[in-house]
Amino acid sequence: MVTARSHPHPLLRTMCPGPSARAVPVQTAPPGSEATHRYDRQMIIPGFGVTAQRRLSQATVLVAGVGGVGGAAATYLAAAGVGRLILVHPGDLEEPDLNRQTLMRPDRVGRSRVHNAADTLRAHHPAVEIVALDRPLDDEAVPELIARADVVVDARHNFPERYLINRLCVRSAVPLVVAAMNATEASLLVVRPGEPCLRCVFPEGDPSWEPLGFPVLGSVAGTVGCLAATEALKIAGGFAEPAVGRLIHLDLWDVDLRALRTRRDPHCPDCGPGPQ
Repeated sequence: MVTARSHPHPLLRTMCPGPSARAVPVQTAPPGSEATHRYDRQMIIPGFGVTAQRRLSQATVLVAGVGGVGGAAATYLAAAGVGRLILVHPGDLEEPDLNRQTLMRPDRVGRSRVHNAADTLRAHHPAVEIVALDRPLDDEAVPELIARADVVVDARHNFPERYLINRLCVRSAVPLVVAAMNATEASLLVVRPGEPCLRCVFPEGDPSWEPLGFPVLGSVAGTVGCLAATEALKIAGGFAEPAVGRLIHLDLWDVDLRALRTRRDPHCPDCGPGPQ
């Protein structure tokens, strides 16, 4: 269910609450509605319709990381008509990024990656409000922005930042979609309040992980980014059933997909009952 949230932060406008999630019949956009013909094909999906489209138009989604995974997620969130995207990513574009980061342009190598992504999204989706922050995840503005989002997509590349995002989402009761990839493998985890969080599933992280040296096939990054966008759209639009309580693992080397059940750790430092 989508919960109403107030957005007094100066970067954001006030949001209107959407109706509670429910199944709706196939509908078309009423004349003069905020939905344009751009979204006609998704509004004829049974259980989606004008109701889900209206929720999406009122939703705020924060995407942490706009590389191969986050860029693909942001692309399809904007294409679906999410009203407001907040993109957070520090640093400039480098040439090795171009094998997977489809929002980027080669003539902008050496310039801000997040502003590059925002410019591309604005050109293709002018009705979507794009807020771009070229800042690290531990910037003082980030906790408030996460707290005022309807859902967060974590597409960062290391466990310290992922744990920080997880902790902030848990504390603010904001749903989180975690997406990751390595070579031809990809993982997806959806966290809602009261469900197993990232720290429950990966309590130790991976000490051998090389955050800037792992192999990347761009199509794999795009695949898991699209999956993450779909889960975020389900949550923000209040339709279908998100993949909560399961760790989705996909290996595109031989197209092997597994869904592993997760469970909450009663002693989790992030979502456990003790002081956080």
